[in-house]
Amino acid sequence: MKLAIVRQKYTPFGGAERFVERALAALRANNVDVSIIAREWQGEGVDNPHGVRVNPFYLGRTWRDAGFARAVQGLIAQHGFDLVQSHERIPGCDIYRAGDGVHATWLELRNKPLDVLSSWHRYTLAAEAEMFRHPKLRAVICNSRMVKDDIARRFGVADEKLQVIYSGVDLDAFHPRLRETQGRSLREKTGVDAATPVILFVGSGYQRKGLPTLLHALSRMSRDDARLWVIGRDKHEMLMRKLAQTLGVDDRVLFLGAQTDVKPFYGAADVFALPTLYDPFPNAALEALACGLPIVTTTTCGAAELVTAANGLVITAGDAAALATSLDALCDRAPVMRDAARASVAHLDLTQMAAQLMGLYSRLV
Repeated sequence: MKLAIVRQKYTPFGGAERFVERALAALRANNVDVSIIAREWQGEGVDNPHGVRVNPFYLGRTWRDAGFARAVQGLIAQHGFDLVQSHERIPGCDIYRAGDGVHATWLELRNKPLDVLSSWHRYTLAAEAEMFRHPKLRAVICNSRMVKDDIARRFGVADEKLQVIYSGVDLDAFHPRLRETQGRSLREKTGVDAATPVILFVGSGYQRKGLPTLLHALSRMSRDDARLWVIGRDKHEMLMRKLAQTLGVDDRVLFLGAQTDVKPFYGAADVFALPTLYDPFPNAALEALACGLPIVTTTTCGAAELVTAANGLVITAGDAAALATSLDALCDRAPVMRDAARASVAHLDLTQMAAQLMGLYSRLV
């Protein structure tokens, strides 16, 4: 089977790319010949003999996305791929993985009137609608039921085309034992004793992921000893640092930037917080649960589908008071919630994800 996977910018920090990386070995073991079509890439794709670079000239992100889409459409018309799975909104591909969710929903939740003036937002909305209604679209991989229901409601995509496949997580690499093997030494290096609760935030795009709300919540917590560790890259980091200073919590917040290996930080943390405005299903939430961290997230995050009273809490996005109360509760109860957190993702291993993908590809071919 010849499978082409399309992602414009392939970076080891991206959720879509980590989904692909986790599936590649299993797919190749099942005699699937995988080609990665990308404008640029980092990581495995650099040395991958099946990497296909598509890099047309552009100025601005509207031209960038439209030009890439046209180039990919031309490429797949010339090659004999059995299936083309796109992680970008490109009409005419066999499969679309909706890892970024629905752009129309994101804009509604973001609620910024000036978005209507953006040529890029208008192009993306049009491409999204055309893609979901294109006759060649045979399947949509949704990484949460939230995304599946949203696509069905907005675009009328038939239920048989919508396949929920949660991302798999490496249950051996992300494990509660990280607390002893890596977490303890990291806490010692950062001067955090065992009794001090550490709240971990992992995500780039601070506004969308809810970091401002989290900083406000930290200032409202009853526990004034809790620390917040922020992992992720964002061009507005200085604004978040200033907000922490204004709220009087800058001495308890540590900005750590992007990390190629987040495992030591999961091992050192007690609670995982992702008060996101919109997130289809972040890999970081799966990894945190696999490491035994109770989580707090929002009703507009796909990860809420795995949250119960035993392993975390779910709040409304933007509610700093509710988030503060939730963080106080989880910091107090974290030790007794670790087993339930781990158990909630025990069925989402990489083998299971690969088997679901192979089943989908086999049906389509």
